[in-house]
Amino acid sequence: MDMNNYMERSTVLVEALPYIQKYYGKTVVIKYGGNAMISEELRTAVISDIILLHLVGVHVVVVHGGGPEIGQMLEKIGKKSHFVDGLRYTDEETMDIVQQILCGKVNKSLVSIINNLGGKAIGLCGLDGALFQAKQLDEKYGLVGKIVKVLPDVVNDTLKNGYIPVISTVALGIDNDTAYNINADTAAGELAAALKAEKLILLTDVRGVLQDPKDPSTLIPLIHLHEIPGLMASGVIGGGMIPKIQCCVDALEKGVHRTHILDGRIPHSILTEMLSHEGIGTMIRE
Repeated sequence: MDMNNYMERSTVLVEALPYIQKYYGKTVVIKYGGNAMISEELRTAVISDIILLHLVGVHVVVVHGGGPEIGQMLEKIGKKSHFVDGLRYTDEETMDIVQQILCGKVNKSLVSIINNLGGKAIGLCGLDGALFQAKQLDEKYGLVGKIVKVLPDVVNDTLKNGYIPVISTVALGIDNDTAYNINADTAAGELAAALKAEKLILLTDVRGVLQDPKDPSTLIPLIHLHEIPGLMASGVIGGGMIPKIQCCVDALEKGVHRTHILDGRIPHSILTEMLSHEGIGTMIRE
């Protein structure tokens, strides 16, 4: 390795130091899903970022989805996925599959990967310790819930014992004797608020908020809350980005200090955003 490469690596480490000091002992909630969850290479990069943050003293909480895996299992049993307003319609049979895939296969797979790469993880779901408590969102969505209460004790206990909590988004129904399917972005935001997290990070499949959706170079690196209504009115924030932005707004209004929308398709996007001067996605703050 030549001297220039040594200098570049040293610069990166020195640049990271004040950020490591800043976030030491703070809680960061990461919503993990999309292509970063499907690709083995990206999955390894994300998990490595999570483990590194954990090892330098950041309290990392992972909230995950599993839509593609749920869709694949429904296809195997001959059941067609049906979406209403972008949410998976969840009847009783689909809810059984959601629990099997999210709380079982996907959750335990992520826990296993973290542990195999040198981390310490424990898998949880929203039913454990009545973590997520929900009521039915609307009959037209079936067994899709709206979180009405979060009891974060089980997550705090896991963090205090030196583990990375990995949480699937199935909630305890308090209006019916059922579990509810919960949107993972929403669940991550609600949990971040309940934990009084320093940061909420949503990993997605776009660079962040773009001035021109077709041009990745038009990334908007920072958005203040007061700017959001205008960006929505102009159409800059539209489509599938609206619920993600709303999730960030809700989290900020409930006490989370910073929220981020990052492209999970970029290897090590979490570390680049958290431990460098430039960042890589869109930060939403007050």
